[in-house]
Amino acid sequence: MAGTASQPVRDGAKAARAIWSRDFALFFTARAVARLGDTMLPVALAAGLLQHGYGAGAVGLAMASTAAAFAGLVVFGGVLADRFSTRRLMIGADLVRLGTQALAAVLFFSGHVVLWQICAIGFANGVASAVFQPGVASTVPRLAADIQGANGAIRVAESAAQLAGPAVAGLLVGFASPGGVFAAHATTYAVSAGCLLLLRLPPLPPGSRAASGHGTRAFRADLVQGWREFLARRWLWSVIAVWCVYMIAVWGPTVPLVATEVVREHGPRAYGLVNSALGAGTVVGGLLALRLRPLRMLRAGAIALVGFAAFPASVGAGLGLPAMAAGAAVAGAGMSFWGVMWATSVQTQVPPDVLNRIHAYDVAGSLAMMPVGQALAGPAAAALGAGHVLLGAGAISFFVCASLLLIPAVRGLVRVEPAAAGSRGTPAATAPSRTRKC
Repeated sequence: MAGTASQPVRDGAKAARAIWSRDFALFFTARAVARLGDTMLPVALAAGLLQHGYGAGAVGLAMASTAAAFAGLVVFGGVLADRFSTRRLMIGADLVRLGTQALAAVLFFSGHVVLWQICAIGFANGVASAVFQPGVASTVPRLAADIQGANGAIRVAESAAQLAGPAVAGLLVGFASPGGVFAAHATTYAVSAGCLLLLRLPPLPPGSRAASGHGTRAFRADLVQGWREFLARRWLWSVIAVWCVYMIAVWGPTVPLVATEVVREHGPRAYGLVNSALGAGTVVGGLLALRLRPLRMLRAGAIALVGFAAFPASVGAGLGLPAMAAGAAVAGAGMSFWGVMWATSVQTQVPPDVLNRIHAYDVAGSLAMMPVGQALAGPAAAALGAGHVLLGAGAISFFVCASLLLIPAVRGLVRVEPAAAGSRGTPAATAPSRTRKC
């Protein structure tokens, strides 16, 4: 009886050991703090630009400048991450963003806000993010044996940051100025860089081969190899193809239009609360991803993603603040669960020696159309009305989820356990019983 009662405790301790270590805790902190700053940024941009006489189109362009640089250059960042130290690249990217956000804070504090300057700062941030992001995919498997659990823990931390970040930003804007939000954002990059500086990454798994060679030809060969590996996985490129539609019609217009509509109708504090509800939902989605281990991860994630439609639809319908917050929470839970299922699928199905490049192609393809959607948000809202555009985004969300479930390679993809990672791409049920040292 006592042995039976103690089994869950032993299982929980074993699961914790498979995730937590000193180095994973540092990486966990870096991601959480950086995310805290990132979730403050939309509030600062929307409120700051509106205060200086700009509208929804300007907010969309400012956001699109970052997204365009990131999506256009992240593939090259993937090659760099396979060639050089991912930790050093991430630290350098954080230091660049520390400087750019400090400059933005100075501009807003001084009252000298010119749209092209804000867009240029956003573009520089996008370049730094393109260097930073590819290394995230390969860092998680090197720090934790339970990859899904580690992704879930990071997702919960980032979601908790999203819960707090917009509310803090709303308070800073309301009681201070948008410049204070940018200063706080710069500080989060300093903390992230410090954590990564203390991080010690273990070596790559045996058999992994880093990109080699010098010069333009070798660099181009690495890009081509990554592209071939990407195309070899139908489930991967199929999701990215569907995601392009999602970025143009759903996520792209939702972010700037929700920000401007809620700030205009209810004020920056209300927008902070709605975004905090989105963060609360993502916490719930991350916790569910820690507990649930579906055999077909992408199918389960696509079903959960249906909930995102509640976010743009509730704002587009002009519902009250409680209803918008509830819609944001449901959306956050669905997006968070999908995110963990997707990240874990990529990290466990792709060989370590090309993972950074594959992740870069994944991110680039996922976000390539986001700047288009953000840039078109203002004109579309002017022509059709912001409410109609947001309602359309909610309806298209259902189409996206249905499309994912209709693709056999996506809905039928079987999970790979970390113990089978030496034979990436082989379902856990048939993988050789080999283990690898993380």
